[in-house]
Amino acid sequence: MNTGQAPAGGRTQAVAAEAGPRPGHSGAGGSPAGGAALAVTAIAGGVGAARMLSGIASVVGQRSMTAVVNTGDDTVLHGLHVCPDLDTVTYMMAGVSNLETGWGLAGETWGVMEALAAFDAVAGRSLAWFRLGDKDLATHLYRTGRLAAGATLSQVTSDIATRFGVEARLLPMSDQRVETRVTLASGEVGFQEYFVGLGHAVPVKAVRFAGSEVARPAPGVLQAIERADIVVICPSNPVVSIGPVLAVPGVAEAIVRRRGATVAVSPIIAGKALKGPADRMLAELGYEPSAAGVAEMWAPYAAAIVVDNADAGLAPRIEALGVRCVVAPSVMSGPAEAAKLAEAALGAAP
Repeated sequence: MNTGQAPAGGRTQAVAAEAGPRPGHSGAGGSPAGGAALAVTAIAGGVGAARMLSGIASVVGQRSMTAVVNTGDDTVLHGLHVCPDLDTVTYMMAGVSNLETGWGLAGETWGVMEALAAFDAVAGRSLAWFRLGDKDLATHLYRTGRLAAGATLSQVTSDIATRFGVEARLLPMSDQRVETRVTLASGEVGFQEYFVGLGHAVPVKAVRFAGSEVARPAPGVLQAIERADIVVICPSNPVVSIGPVLAVPGVAEAIVRRRGATVAVSPIIAGKALKGPADRMLAELGYEPSAAGVAEMWAPYAAAIVVDNADAGLAPRIEALGVRCVVAPSVMSGPAEAAKLAEAALGAAP
């Protein structure tokens, strides 16, 4: 990932976000003055992004949204093609996600995993270390069957979104396989082995995105970035949730071209990640685990960044990068808070 500074010339005064959508745009309808729909394209991955997307949907409506979603942490389990970030986003947008965990379906049962665990002694290892709920399994079965029949991941993602009643356009970052690989002291492992199997408790030495060099953006990805009124980089782990998306040839360049219309939201608040290992991973890989460190990473891509009230003191450093700093409450503890954060992000765009 690039960590160079953005060109000079950004605004030099931090802005405290006001409640309500940006001037010239309505709230729930998401229409600018004159009636045209506000088109928002989000770069997304993981639980934080899913919550951010639900907030954006409450402001502009799902039909005005496109989400380009990380697939670097996709994996094959028990012969099934599992897309954790795509499914998390789909379930959240459909209003059927498990709000306690942030992933999976509400009201889930676990009969298959319990039965599978009975084979642990025979297999000599845990077979249910990555838990897939009974209803969730239907999604993976459908996806795997369609892919085996020759459908692309984009086509299958659209099918699944339709089945769950999601009106936003959900796009995988690529139809080609890109695999996030994590180097530990013990060697290189797949992302899910690090994140779930090892509980992301082991220091990371390096991260790479295998296959990214030959991947292509999924159909519609570049157009969605180029034609959006606002591009939002969601509050996701910069390295392993947004990094794989930027690693697909053409995507980073497209966002750089739209820098003036791009807003990032920091996933780091007061030096900590609210969920997951983003703060530790940033530090382990040599980045500063702070909102200012995130701003430095995103400065080539975004003209503005939203940081939490707890990080208001970092605004001068961020503004010195040529990035407009908007200070707003960033903890999405519920739908209302997610909507207010979305309003702040959309309002930060020039």
